[in-house]
Amino acid sequence: MSGDEAVSLLYVDPDEQACLETRTDLEASPLLDVDVRTCSSLSTAIETLEADAIDCVVTEYELSDATGIDLLDRLRDDRPDVPCILYTDVGPDAIHTGAARDAVVEYLPRDIPDPVRSLARLVRNVLDERSQLAYPLPETEDERLAAIQRYDVDDLEATMAVDRLTELLANHFDVAVAFVGIVDAHEERFLACKGADWDRLDREDAICSHTLLEDEHLIVEHVQSDARFADIEVLAELDIRSYAGVPLTTPDGLPIGAMCLIHDEPRSYSDDDIEDLHRFAEELMEQLELRRRLSDVERAVPKPDHEGIK
Repeated sequence: MSGDEAVSLLYVDPDEQACLETRTDLEASPLLDVDVRTCSSLSTAIETLEADAIDCVVTEYELSDATGIDLLDRLRDDRPDVPCILYTDVGPDAIHTGAARDAVVEYLPRDIPDPVRSLARLVRNVLDERSQLAYPLPETEDERLAAIQRYDVDDLEATMAVDRLTELLANHFDVAVAFVGIVDAHEERFLACKGADWDRLDREDAICSHTLLEDEHLIVEHVQSDARFADIEVLAELDIRSYAGVPLTTPDGLPIGAMCLIHDEPRSYSDDDIEDLHRFAEELMEQLELRRRLSDVERAVPKPDHEGIK
């Protein structure tokens, strides 16, 4: 967590007085530089999360229209890397976790001595842990994860177009492996992979985690000589010795994955090679964008009403 940037925190509690007191105390805490926004319900919390960049959510368990766990469940689906803290008088035995039991959550009882100081310390800790992941996070991490869902990439895995494009990619560059990877919250999934049968890779082991941060491309001529990747054993095990990747970027500038070349020995690429790789990536993103638009049209067309037809 950067000390030069205020934390944006959403506090959800149906008790207006508790909202006011907690907001005032947190913003006055010497442990945090924080901008606190408050709301009382699941619905208004979702609206706030959709409209604003929120770094952390603190919620009471019992809300006016749901529970804090329901909010957490929505966070897991839409913005899984946003830490959530249950800050409540309700004891752990009375909290029904439901489908959200595996989501990222911290629990802090309100009846402990100096609870707001403990809450400020916990917020600082969870955000520090998030910033110290083994892989870098783009500044637009939450927005790009939401974009992945819009492009319906799960269904794309069943199409032949990406397979054909990846095969052309491997043949054009004469590399051992060519692949298209989508970088989710915690792993990279390979939509298509020519030259290997890779299915997915932990994000902390994926070079594409770094490609997401690049405006244009990432070229690593010798993976094992690069300090960022030299100690990642799985890369050597997969015989990944060189890498070239171009981010797959949406029209609004969100990187959702990468189109990549892998070779089993160190290798460099010419400017013409890199330009060609960009063209392949642009072609794939055009296909993805077309699929997204067609899907939006299909959802917008009302289904026929067959009532009364016999």
